[in-house]
Amino acid sequence: MQAELILLITIMIVVFMYGIVIGSFLNVLIYRIPLKENIATQRSHCMSCGYQLKWYDLVPLVSYIMLRGRCRKCKKKISIQYPLVELANGLGYVLIVSGTGLNLLSILFCLCFSILIVISVIDIRTYEIPFSLNVAIGILGFIRCIIDYDNLLNYIIGFFAVSVPLLLLAILTKGRGMGGGDIKLMAAAGLLLGWKNIILALALGSIVGSIIHIALMRIKKSKERVLAFGPYLSIGIFIAMLYGDQLISWYLNFFV
Repeated sequence: MQAELILLITIMIVVFMYGIVIGSFLNVLIYRIPLKENIATQRSHCMSCGYQLKWYDLVPLVSYIMLRGRCRKCKKKISIQYPLVELANGLGYVLIVSGTGLNLLSILFCLCFSILIVISVIDIRTYEIPFSLNVAIGILGFIRCIIDYDNLLNYIIGFFAVSVPLLLLAILTKGRGMGGGDIKLMAAAGLLLGWKNIILALALGSIVGSIIHIALMRIKKSKERVLAFGPYLSIGIFIAMLYGDQLISWYLNFFV
């Protein structure tokens, strides 16, 4: 029993380490994709002075702490976003693997979670969701269709179950009710999660979005109604990935 616990803790530590390393790369994507910069060849640098970061400046979480959140050269503050994204990705990986086990499905879900983080931060900053990120989630959905071919219809319906109603909403409101990026996100995620879980994801995202957005409006005493919906949809997708089947079963038990 003790050996199993040690093995489990070791696995989770390794998963967390992988998560924060990939989280470091996510920060690169968050910055460079909106600017259409090359994500592979250009070296990481300070956003204030242009100082090219050394390998020891790029150790996830550790470098930020050791540098006290400042550039080694110009001493300007480094955005708290960097360690937060790394930490969130590591913790997300741990939650996914602890919930689904260490298998191909958990790898797909971990990759999807990382993409959702990038989508969320970019959408908050620009009110846009890059098409390439939705395509990436769609590819993950296509892979799940292959490995779970017996339930192929579930995923195909999932592709249309939420995206089509959202598309109709966008048409009826002439684009004011829903953004094209959100529609594509739910289509791609529906292909990965299936129709029941993507409907749940929409419901959860809408509830979370309504609560947080209203709270922010009151805190800021603002009447600003522009809403970056991507982060809230991402929260709904993540919860549905982890607990969708359990939540749906729990809900249906009320009617039995």
